[in-house]
Amino acid sequence: MGKESLEILKGTLDLLILKTLSTEPNHGYGISRWLRATSGEAFQVEEGALYPALRRLEKRGLLSTRWGTTETGREAKFYTLTPPGRAELDEALKGWSRYVAAMGHVLESAG
Repeated sequence: MGKESLEILKGTLDLLILKTLSTEPNHGYGISRWLRATSGEAFQVEEGALYPALRRLEKRGLLSTRWGTTETGREAKFYTLTPPGRAELDEALKGWSRYVAAMGHVLESAG
């Protein structure tokens, strides 16, 4: 089976972004690169989806921003998970785990 891109399920991009920022601040391109690498190239997050999601999360107070320099020497906006963002991530991870377990039960049922 080839390494084909997967469509990110509606409503999960925010969770993926929060998870990406759970260990350290990062800039938009770094977030996209981390998601691509961590998913084995399955998730290709386009700028047209990523940056509106980052702005939405910042507006909700789940992310804070600061300007900094990337590893290549470019100026970029770095995003950091806020305490409310951490709480949102924790709740979303619990919900996702319940969803996956329930989906597994349904798909594995004899029916």
